[in-house]
Amino acid sequence: VQLQASGGGLVQPGGSLRLSCAASGFTLDYYAIGWFRQAPGKEREGVSCISSSDGSTYYADSVKGRFTISRDNAKNTVYLQMNSLKPEDTAVYYCATGLRYLCGSSWSIPYEYDYWGQGTLVTVSS
Repeated sequence: VQLQASGGGLVQPGGSLRLSCAASGFTLDYYAIGWFRQAPGKEREGVSCISSSDGSTYYADSVKGRFTISRDNAKNTVYLQMNSLKPEDTAVYYCATGLRYLCGSSWSIPYEYDYWGQGTLVTVSS
């Protein structure tokens, strides 16, 4: 089971980025996939999650209305579209899975996930 996050970079405040999480070694559409981020000196926090069975989505309050999670099963990839980016969104972003079908109420807790991608850095700065 491997996950690879990509798509990070430097963007100005108000800009957009789309992160990708590509899976290998398993069929991604069978499982819930979460996105997390970790800023320097801060704990890792849950950003969003998408379930497999019903496609339900979850978002942290800090990103609701700005970020959208989606999946492309044909490409075995989950995306995180990030719009209206703010400096406080600066962090390393990770995708992860616990090989569960649903995100559930504990979707934002890092220890619920067993497999992690390597992270991609997002920097929001003018």
